[in-house]
Amino acid sequence: MNLLSNVVRGDALLQRGPDASVHSSAELATICLPYRPESVGAARRFVRTKLRAWGLDDLVDDAVVIVSELVTNSVETCCRARLLVGLRRPTDRTVRILVGDGSRSMPVMVQAGPDATSGRGLAMVHRLTHGRWGVTPLAFGKVVHADLATPTPTSR
Repeated sequence: MNLLSNVVRGDALLQRGPDASVHSSAELATICLPYRPESVGAARRFVRTKLRAWGLDDLVDDAVVIVSELVTNSVETCCRARLLVGLRRPTDRTVRILVGDGSRSMPVMVQAGPDATSGRGLAMVHRLTHGRWGVTPLAFGKVVHADLATPTPTSR
């Protein structure tokens, strides 16, 4: 199986599509992106647009920071396989951000020193999600997920 069909294993099944294509349903949206720095901005725009369409404006700021960090980490692996960004809405109040890539290198949260120029991304993800993030290793890569919840129920 390919990254697109496995990336949200246990969450949903995705269909294979060309690079930079979007697959949407009422509860799931994904976009395939190339491994380039510009993909970080494309992922932010994708997340912002989808969350607003779902009426989850209160999650946009945190979700944009999270997807920026996760996609940046994926882009830095320089993998040649597809990079997938997904959004899933398992409940009215919860959004799961998924970033799948072809690298088997697992993300590690480190304690960055005060003079460090990097190493704070996963700590920010951890803080914004209240520890509700993780990684699923796959035979050909991994999927990092992060969950955000609204403080009050919203309509779909």
